[in-house]
Amino acid sequence: MRIVTNEFLVKRNKQIATYLFFFSLAILIFGFFLANGQVFGIVGEEENRTVYLVGMPLVLLIGFISTMISVRLTNLWVRIPRPEDAIKDGLKGISNKSAIYHYFHLPARHVLICPQGVFAIISRFQDGEVIHKDGRWRIKRGPISTLFSIFRLDGIGNPTAEAEAAAAHIRYLIEDYDPDIPVYPVVIFQDPKVRLTIENPTVPVLYPDPKREPNLKEYIRSKEKLEQFDTNEKLTQFITDFEEFTI
Repeated sequence: MRIVTNEFLVKRNKQIATYLFFFSLAILIFGFFLANGQVFGIVGEEENRTVYLVGMPLVLLIGFISTMISVRLTNLWVRIPRPEDAIKDGLKGISNKSAIYHYFHLPARHVLICPQGVFAIISRFQDGEVIHKDGRWRIKRGPISTLFSIFRLDGIGNPTAEAEAAAAHIRYLIEDYDPDIPVYPVVIFQDPKVRLTIENPTVPVLYPDPKREPNLKEYIRSKEKLEQFDTNEKLTQFITDFEEFTI
């Protein structure tokens, strides 16, 4: 299987997450010295009131914002297991003429092209028990874990809507080539500790691990091979054209 990853985007976002972490740490250290300015002889007695009324709230605000952004970027671009690795391991054994693209066609984070069609894949990093019921998503947690999740910015959002938007974007990209090629929206949860309790999903919600049920590989194999991709030459030509016009 051909694997193409937007390494520039991955590297850049990892660097931003790292830089923001150290920037946030520096802001916290600066805030500590600023708060104790009189003790360390940095701030005079007359300036101390202004520091507390203006300086400290500003430092706290900047530190809070940079920390939240750093945590979110870390979850998306640094946290292990990486979704691209989980997908690669989970798809071992599918057609070697297939191709998958990571982070080139956002909001479709992962786009798989194989004999069964095109799959727009949305990934989630959350662990624990994930529940989908009556169109609502939630993660089953205790009160303390829920409180910490707010600071970790690991809310689950709406993967169903994101997957449908991702599939719509890919359909738009290929409609001039062949509007009859199906694009399937898919949601995967890559953390090996996650447990899925899903009722009546409108979009398949899967594990990338082929040893768990339901999983991505079996879902793909459950689809019939397309007439448009019934030979390796046709599939290879579509992949070549898709790369040329979308990357």
